Amino acid sequence: MSGQDFLDVVTERGFVHQVTDAEALRASLRAGPVTGYIGFDATADSLHVGHLVQIMLLRWLARTGNRPVVLMGGGTTKIGDPSGRDETRQILTEERIEQNKAGIRRAFDGFLQFGDGPGKAIMLDNAEWLDGLRYIPFLREVGRHFSVNRMLSMDSVRLRLERDQPLTFIEFNYMLLQSYDFVELHKRHGVTLQMGGSDQWGNIVMGADLVRRMSNATVHGLTAPLITTASGAKMGKTAGGAVWLNADRLSPYDYWQYWRNAEDADAGRFLALFTDLPMEEVRRLGALGGAEINEAKKVLATEATALLHGRAAAEEAAETARRAFEQGEAAETLPSIIHALPAPLLDLLVEAKLCASKGEARRLIAQNGVRLDDAPVSDPALVVEAPAKLSAGRKRHVLVKAG
Repeated sequence: MSGQDFLDVVTERGFVHQVTDAEALRASLRAGPVTGYIGFDATADSLHVGHLVQIMLLRWLARTGNRPVVLMGGGTTKIGDPSGRDETRQILTEERIEQNKAGIRRAFDGFLQFGDGPGKAIMLDNAEWLDGLRYIPFLREVGRHFSVNRMLSMDSVRLRLERDQPLTFIEFNYMLLQSYDFVELHKRHGVTLQMGGSDQWGNIVMGADLVRRMSNATVHGLTAPLITTASGAKMGKTAGGAVWLNADRLSPYDYWQYWRNAEDADAGRFLALFTDLPMEEVRRLGALGGAEINEAKKVLATEATALLHGRAAAEEAAETARRAFEQGEAAETLPSIIHALPAPLLDLLVEAKLCASKGEARRLIAQNGVRLDDAPVSDPALVVEAPAKLSAGRKRHVLVKAG
């Protein structure tokens, strides 16, 4: 793959939303390996499916012979990114941030190879330079390059203010710190490309501008679109909560089931975004119609799971699903209950005799043992709105019908 142009590959596969200067970036890619980065704040102990677009961008950067940098936000996590949020992020302790960083690191093992040379990734932490900043010198050296008028026009700030939601001064500083990351990464590691989700466009543009002002260098920015399902739902959100990447948060089998249950209309697009399959095969599978689209979704589930958890775990999940749903346990043969909907999940688990009591149901949910339509449930207060399949463990399933 190293002979292919990174920008061509990610454009064809649907990753590109905005580029600061596409022709300038293309020229830089032609001139030699480009080092590019994406930052990940440590707000939880695992990344989730919503981060996969960014992880796959780094993977394709590596596969086309360039050098990806995973930047852990050990410093910026202490501030909290206001982008795309109406409320201030919870301030985390240093100990919790360290625990979260350790969990997040594990998600990259299946996607990137770390080491020296083209195609190999490096992992850095912005606490290395941000923790040692002195406030007055930072304001003099960095803050003077930022216009408050321009900062107020950026979506991460403007949208919060338009909704009359509070924006703390500490959050207002986030844009300066993320921009300064780009300066330090350019200086220390020759980074010339920052990537991220579309909600990061303002921060990325400001960072590229700061590199130009402080280092007299031209660098580039690229954002990916916000991925939603065909029905308009946010990517990675299910009735059971976030779809986590770490196996201790979500088993490989449940992860496989998440992709298997993708909407039919999403199969081709998700194969392009979340697998390494050649585009010829992606187009062939995406064009399947009728019941055949289920085969495309099984391929999607297996390939996506293999990237994260390994080929053996993916094939085991596929075989478990085949035995459960293709050898006499299809949905139409399952036992069912009739219950007025909407109804509390705990009530339904007891009514269906999947749990002996609400206390047992809560414990099973805490152990990731309950699924709704094959998606894991993490919230015991969940209300089931529509007919669905309830599962306790791997083998006990009941259909809930409205009545």
